[in-house]
Amino acid sequence: MTDGEETKLYVNRWGDTSDPAPERLGPRQDACSCFDQSRPRPRARVGFHTQRQDISAPGWQHLLELVDEAAADGREEFRPLTELSPEERRQVITLPPSIARLTAVKHLVLYGSNLVRIPPEIGSMTSLEEFTPYTSYRLHWFPYEITRCQRLTRSTVSTRALFGNEKLRPPFPRLQPAQDSVADLDLENLDPWRRGITAIHRCSVCNHPVAQRGFHQVWISLRVATDVLPLLVSACSSACVAELPDGAKDYIPTAHTGGRVDRPASDWD
Repeated sequence: MTDGEETKLYVNRWGDTSDPAPERLGPRQDACSCFDQSRPRPRARVGFHTQRQDISAPGWQHLLELVDEAAADGREEFRPLTELSPEERRQVITLPPSIARLTAVKHLVLYGSNLVRIPPEIGSMTSLEEFTPYTSYRLHWFPYEITRCQRLTRSTVSTRALFGNEKLRPPFPRLQPAQDSVADLDLENLDPWRRGITAIHRCSVCNHPVAQRGFHQVWISLRVATDVLPLLVSACSSACVAELPDGAKDYIPTAHTGGRVDRPASDWD
């Protein structure tokens, strides 16, 4: 959806999705100062959120239970955050890999989340048709694996919060140089400040294990459902990077390693 459309929407568009808990119960989101999401302000660099998920937190444990329940009953709509208290919501900054089991879910609702990243396992949610992470203001990018959700046709994303969005043109985090070998990397304990992710198992493009291959990360902006999203590709080789499609119209036309976003010529028309 466009930002112009965002201003016309009301919280109750998604019913109980917004969880209208009184403010006295505490905020559901942490503040984000990566870039000004209300007006253009040139900035030389941005970075990834560096928090790691506290897997001992009550909110995380509760979320694991909710995923298990949804996988067991085969539900088609999954709104986990409405089952969490405001405090528990703040404790959840990603989703568990077990979302790969949610193969019956058609609509995933993450309205008002405190997420800073989504795991590549979202690509296994093969029935997904609608994705609603609206007002998740700390969620600036998505994994390339979301493009595997071939039935996904509708999305509602706060586009001003995204790296490289067409309204504000904030920069992308600069990515690390490509490596042809991962021998010196702990693939289960990556630095999110440098890599954006905390672990990697399979190539975003070919889905082969990366353990015996390399590690090549690039950005690409593609239309996914209703919105153009900045996608982080974690590939096993330069050949896989070369297989990526062209970027979306009026965005950076090819895969890139981050930095400042130049305005395309069409912005000046």
